[in-house]
Amino acid sequence: MLGLLILLGLLALLAFWAVGIYNGLVMARNAFRNAFAQIDVQLQRRFDLIPNLVETAKAYLAHEKGTLEAVTAARNAAQSGLAAAKAAPGDPTAMAELARTQGMLDGALGRLLVTVEAYPELKASQNMMQLTEELTSTENKVAFARQAFNDSVMAYNNRREVFPASVVAGMFNFAPAALLDIPVDKAEVREAPKVQF
Repeated sequence: MLGLLILLGLLALLAFWAVGIYNGLVMARNAFRNAFAQIDVQLQRRFDLIPNLVETAKAYLAHEKGTLEAVTAARNAAQSGLAAAKAAPGDPTAMAELARTQGMLDGALGRLLVTVEAYPELKASQNMMQLTEELTSTENKVAFARQAFNDSVMAYNNRREVFPASVVAGMFNFAPAALLDIPVDKAEVREAPKVQF
């Protein structure tokens, strides 16, 4: 009888231990999903600023229609990449697509802002100065949100990979999460667009 009670006690401890690990994994997964939601907020702000930037530049850049169209197309692609990533935050394919489309947008914005440099009246426009200041601020917030997301993903992945949590993670299909990383081979993508006037 005493042996049965000891066995039941050990089974209860094992169950509490497994539940504790499971709950820790759920909290870590929710933390990186929340961190991704912050990226979403900042990227939406960025997407909202771009049409205003294009409209402000359009009057001055009549001969640069291709540049403006490239920014608009890159914005649309980046929004699609974000929508896919929102459906599966941490999914390696979704994170790679988001990074790729954001890189395209960064490149298009960079080309637009280099073009703006050639138009002193546009550069001096109060509207353009305000928009570029807001864009710079938003770019900084995106970078901070991305860093927080990557930190949360790393904490989650560490938690799910260490023993004995890896056993519980495997039993309950806690998949690894992917970082949101700018491709290393594209130096121009790594650089934030220069928006100082």
